[in-house]
Amino acid sequence: QVRMITGDHAVTAAAIGKQLGIEGEALTGAQFSAMSDEQLTQNLDGIGVIARVAPEDKIRLVDLLQRKQNIVAMTGDGVNDAPALKKADIGVAMGITGTEVSKGAAVMILTDDNFATIVKAVEYGRAIYDNLAKYVRYQITALVAFIASYLGAALFFILGGVPFSPLVVLYINFLVQVPIAIALGFDKPLPGLMDRKPRPLSQPVLSRAQWARLIFSGALVALGTLAVEATYEAVDPVLAASMGFAVFSLFNVAMGISNRSETESAFQMSTVTDRRQLGLYGLAILLTYLPTELGFTQRILGLVPLALNQWLLCVGLAFVLVLVYEVMKVFLRRRGDAAQPATTASASA
Repeated sequence: QVRMITGDHAVTAAAIGKQLGIEGEALTGAQFSAMSDEQLTQNLDGIGVIARVAPEDKIRLVDLLQRKQNIVAMTGDGVNDAPALKKADIGVAMGITGTEVSKGAAVMILTDDNFATIVKAVEYGRAIYDNLAKYVRYQITALVAFIASYLGAALFFILGGVPFSPLVVLYINFLVQVPIAIALGFDKPLPGLMDRKPRPLSQPVLSRAQWARLIFSGALVALGTLAVEATYEAVDPVLAASMGFAVFSLFNVAMGISNRSETESAFQMSTVTDRRQLGLYGLAILLTYLPTELGFTQRILGLVPLALNQWLLCVGLAFVLVLVYEVMKVFLRRRGDAAQPATTASASA
C-alpha cells in the first residue's frame, strides 16, 4: 500500500495521487496533526495522500504504521525527510536529487530516482523468499523421508535395518538433491506474486498445516521406498538396495517438481518449457541412472544394474507421488488457501 506525503498544496497532491492510482482520502497536514493517535489508527488504512506536512507529521505517520505491525519503507530526498527516513524500517533516499543528509539517514539509495524500481526490488525480494520457502518445504520432506526410512527399516528389519548405505546417503545428498535445490532456489517468480497479501510479522515460515503435509509426504516416500526394498530383498539384497536408491532418488525429483507451488498444478507449470528447470531435473535423473550402470559407481555404492521393468516401477511410483501432491493441491485450492505470502506487510510513506 502506497501513501504520498508531500509539501505541495492539497488539491495538487490529491490530483497527482489520483493520476498515480493512490487510493484513499487526501488530508492536509493541519487535518492530520489535529487528529488523535486513536483516530488516525482507526482511519489510517483509508488515508492515501497527506499534503502540506511538517517533518514531525512524517515521523508520526511512520510510527503509527509501525504500531499496526506494518513494515514501512519511507522515500525522500530533502534534509527534512531525514528523521522519517531514520525512523522507517527501510529508509530510501534519492541517489540523484537526494541531499547528503537524507542519504546518510537512509539504509538504501535509489540510484535512478525511479519509484518503480522499489516495486521491482520488492518483487525480487518476494521471489527470493518464495524460492527459499520452496527449498525448505522440499528439504524438510526429504529429511523426514530419510528418518522414516531408517526407522521403518529398523522396525521391520528390512535390509538389516539399513535401507541405504552411508555412501548412498552422501551420494543422494550431495549429487541427486543439489540440482533439485538449485532448480527451486533459482525458480522463476510464480504468477500473481505481487498480488498476494502480506503475511503477519508473527507468522512462521511454515504453518502447522504445512508441517503436517510435509511429514505426511515424507512418510509416504519412506513407505514406498521400504515397500520396494522389502519386495526385492527376498530376490537379492543388493538388488533391493539398488531399487531403494533408484526409487528414493526419483521420489526426490517428484518432490522438487511438486514443491514449486503449493497450489498450482505441476502439470500447468513451465517445468518442460523452462530450459533451466528441465536441465536441472534432467541432471538429477541422470545422476540417479548412472550409478546403477557405471562399473566404478556400482563398486563404490554397492549397486547393480536395473532392468527396464524395474526402472518403470520406480518411475511409476514417483509419478504416483506427484498425483498425491496434485490431490492435496486440489483440496487447498478448494479451501482457498493461497501459497505462503512472500514478504511481510509493506507500506511506503
